[in-house]
Amino acid sequence: MAAVASGLLVLLLAGAIIYKRSTDPLRARESYDAGDRLLKVARYQQAILSFDQAVALKPDFAGAYFLRGKAYVANSEIERAIADFSKVIELSPRDTQALVARGAAYLEKKDYKAAISDATKAAAIDPNLASAHNLRGMAIRAQGDPRAALADFDRAVELAPSEDNYYQRAATYQILGEHRKAVADFDQVIAFRPDGPPAYFARAESRRAMGDIQGAKQDHQRGRVLDGR
Repeated sequence: MAAVASGLLVLLLAGAIIYKRSTDPLRARESYDAGDRLLKVARYQQAILSFDQAVALKPDFAGAYFLRGKAYVANSEIERAIADFSKVIELSPRDTQALVARGAAYLEKKDYKAAISDATKAAAIDPNLASAHNLRGMAIRAQGDPRAALADFDRAVELAPSEDNYYQRAATYQILGEHRKAVADFDQVIAFRPDGPPAYFARAESRRAMGDIQGAKQDHQRGRVLDGR
């Protein structure tokens, strides 16, 4: 009788283990989806808790580490974000999104060498990845070499003529004193986002430097109106 009971206990335990293994990935996905929804509405701390549950249930869940890293960045917890992006890269060494995200986190903490390294690795894996060129350009510029940074911003704009890529190149032209080119790029930024104050304020500076005082005043005033001042 004791032997039968012992056998039943073993079967029950085995069944419980099998059930847990089969349901953990599903529960991990549910926690991931909950975290994703929370992240999208800027509830970062709650999102982090959901991603904590996801990786506890599925320790190799790269997507959960990645989004938790994003939540940590938004929550100004840069070191933890870097750790999560590093985990993604450990699980998937050719994940260019994780490399760029970690590089951006390094840029945030002013570790420009590490940011350039990650951006360069991402660009080597995918030469057409505009975000890698944009990131490397920002890091090189932050190191004090805006002229060298231009090559990456040119490539970023060529690959993806987006608001941010134009803005970063315009800001670089501005640093170099090439204000006519800066104005042309700020024009593109404003075309993407006509209600964005920063581009008007920035274009005003270049127009003033070119001697276009009236244009600078108009841009500055437009920026103030949009900014609610």
